[in-house]
Amino acid sequence: MSSRRKFIKNVGAASLATAVPLGRVSAKNPIKDREVVNVGLIGVRGMGWANLSSFLKNKGTACIALCDVDSNLLEKRAKEIETKTGQRPKTFNDHRKFLKIKEMDAVIIGTPDHWHCIQMIDACAAGKDVYVEKPIANSIHEADLMVKAVRKYNRVVQVGQWQRSDPHWHSAFEYLDSGALGKIRQVKAWADVNYGRGFDVVEDTDPPQGVDYNRWLGPAPERPFNKNRFHGSFRYFWDYAGGLMTDWGVHMLDMVLLGMNATAPKSVVAIGGKIAFPDNAAETPDTLTTVYDFGNFSLIWEQFMGMGTSPYLEESGEPGVAFIGENGILAINRASWKVLPLQHNDKYLTEVLPPRKSRVSGLDAHTANFLECIKNRKDPNCTIEMGRNAALVAHLGNIAYRTGKKLQWNDVEGIVSNASEANAYLKPNYRSPWQLWEG
Repeated sequence: MSSRRKFIKNVGAASLATAVPLGRVSAKNPIKDREVVNVGLIGVRGMGWANLSSFLKNKGTACIALCDVDSNLLEKRAKEIETKTGQRPKTFNDHRKFLKIKEMDAVIIGTPDHWHCIQMIDACAAGKDVYVEKPIANSIHEADLMVKAVRKYNRVVQVGQWQRSDPHWHSAFEYLDSGALGKIRQVKAWADVNYGRGFDVVEDTDPPQGVDYNRWLGPAPERPFNKNRFHGSFRYFWDYAGGLMTDWGVHMLDMVLLGMNATAPKSVVAIGGKIAFPDNAAETPDTLTTVYDFGNFSLIWEQFMGMGTSPYLEESGEPGVAFIGENGILAINRASWKVLPLQHNDKYLTEVLPPRKSRVSGLDAHTANFLECIKNRKDPNCTIEMGRNAALVAHLGNIAYRTGKKLQWNDVEGIVSNASEANAYLKPNYRSPWQLWEG
């Protein structure tokens, strides 16, 4: 096994000295020999539903509970499961009541980012294993708390950065491990997505009938309902998420960390803004270039809304990653990967590899790995520490953009060492009665 594959099981958050070592989880395992693993879902729209649907493809799984603030969608999903399985799940709009179901073994969390920390920690405290969507939290401090909670309660937690389970990405990294590219001096990652146009400003309104909007806000600041801040487009408002950087960015930046055996940058600087669509409703930037110094390599992240392009992989407009070495460039996205050789004295220093297509579902592999780890009590392919590190890199990029400063990051102390104003972004201020977990 190469050093980068070992990295999957060995990396952790350097600042969290209290976290127990990764490896076999010591919690008792009452479900090892049980025929059916019972799961519940919090947040039944979008990726939450996709994750549950993927998990239920595995033999010996059942959904026994659903939780959501939208009563109409909740009823729709419950009927879908009942039609498919013959068993109607219990339904809730309060995750705390949902977590009291004793026979529920695991929880999938597909809510907006600002809810992840509270719900994951509550689930761990209730003795549940958890599959939590990325980014694991809407702040670095919350991410650190989540690492501590997982290890305190000895739970199996899989973060939804599913490329970690995808053979397509691992085949590309096997080539990277071969050393054919020589020294990797820079890595580029990008999300030049084709959406983002027409996100017009609209007036505030009453919440849709059947939606418990106060519960949807949860720890976020109180404000009137606006449809732009609801459902998928919540991602473009700082109260709930971090735009493309913490959406697509977490996925691609995680692959940079995996490929380069890295955990945290030494410094970061960012430039960009609402340049393409200055008058639309979003708060987060539509255009952003972020440069990270990891010491032995540099990382450049770029994002463009409304573009639909992909550097190095023109045949696919998906976000991706490129490892730039002395001898060539390895470019990867979810659809394919290939090697672009460099020339020296008119001779190629590395072979030409045409695009290699992905032929499996990385998400299905990821949820299957979660189920396996529920039973064997081992750490899954994307541990909470890995989720924390990817979230850290993404949030630091956003903080550099929001402060306009080049930030020096001290990962041991968990602070920005050269710009005190940046540290105000590390920890959220929860709206009462919600409170940060204190361990």
